[in-house]
Amino acid sequence: MARPVFIVDGSRTPFLKARSGPGPFTPVDLAVQCGRPLLARQPFSPDDFDRVILGCVNVIADEMNPARVAALRLGMGEDMVAFTVQINCGSGMQSIDTAYRYIREGHADMVLAGGTEALSHAPLVWPNSGVRWFAGLATAKGMAAKLAAAFKLRPRYLKPIIGLERGLTDPITDLNMGQTAEVVGHLFGITRAQSDAYAAESHRRLAHAQAEGFLKGEVETAFSRDGKFFDHDDGVRPDSTAETLAKLRPVFERPWGQVTAGNSSQITDGASWVILASDAAVAKHRLTPKAVIVDSHWAALDPSIMGLGPVMSATPLLHRNDLTVKDVETWELNEAFATQVLGCLAAWNDDKFCREILGLDGAAGEIDRDRLNVDGGAISLGHPVGTSGNRIVLHLVNAMKRLGTRRGVATECIGGGLGGAMLIEAV
Repeated sequence: MARPVFIVDGSRTPFLKARSGPGPFTPVDLAVQCGRPLLARQPFSPDDFDRVILGCVNVIADEMNPARVAALRLGMGEDMVAFTVQINCGSGMQSIDTAYRYIREGHADMVLAGGTEALSHAPLVWPNSGVRWFAGLATAKGMAAKLAAAFKLRPRYLKPIIGLERGLTDPITDLNMGQTAEVVGHLFGITRAQSDAYAAESHRRLAHAQAEGFLKGEVETAFSRDGKFFDHDDGVRPDSTAETLAKLRPVFERPWGQVTAGNSSQITDGASWVILASDAAVAKHRLTPKAVIVDSHWAALDPSIMGLGPVMSATPLLHRNDLTVKDVETWELNEAFATQVLGCLAAWNDDKFCREILGLDGAAGEIDRDRLNVDGGAISLGHPVGTSGNRIVLHLVNAMKRLGTRRGVATECIGGGLGGAMLIEAV
């Protein structure tokens, strides 16, 4: 029989908005910053884990397999098996899901599962023409040949390409992620005013959560090498309103698009971890579980409408567990774009879509906004791609405990036309 899998603890760094140049932390730095205090407060040794699994999308050259590098820096022992997973925006949740399956099937008892991303460290890359020129120069034999190769240089060969911009463009449809949000918004008639109002509310909710101390115990202070400290998500703009956001120009589809910098997720750096344990590990180390993972589901769809990934993954997850959207008391749906989130809500409430695409008898129903992203989301705190799936699970567990709710779903859209969802119950 499958064993129960418990979430017993977790922590994350503040999410730091990418500004000019690389931020103070690499992906592994971030993982270590929130991993150290998390492991230090546990009643067991760091080397008691069976695995370390870490989601990361933009791995930097100095940190190949960041899971292994982080595990070693966290003092988890040279014999600790650690590996990195990558499924774009779902990487942080994939780490939890992989750990969940290891423990459920009896192949592990405790796993440290996380996600990390330093988007500010995304590289600039040379165009292929520049790479070919450099290769010709490097392989030329003799001074005359090298001079001849050097004289073939053209200024355009040295024009850098922003790696992050290409990484956020789907290679099949050639649409960037913002354009896919525009497609979803168009399909369901989402207006610019609705998107801006949603974004302003995200900032208001996060600012409220910070002021009320709701993130205490979840967000760990990070300390950079130059002595500076970072203790909160710094992208929040409490003064945002629908009126001020309405002044921003569309970014991806000018002049009539709905998606702007103000109603999109922010480019940020951040890391998150959760500790998963079997019932045997809970008993052995006298742990107090916060929640149990009931089930998970991954789905795929047309990359041009990847924003509907939450609908395509969470719906079969609920159906398999004899639940409806009304049975879920707390939702975390990653806010890639306000238009995309609103598109998902509209899809669940659309009779034709639910009948023809989801195979339901009618509309799945309306999700109460008071149950959705209660403390804000990626629009206000940021979306470090490899981390967000982990953060929404961690925060879902903490929010459920604070609110006294029993059942929650964490779900997200994933670039490339995928979606992931996880069903959580409080214990």
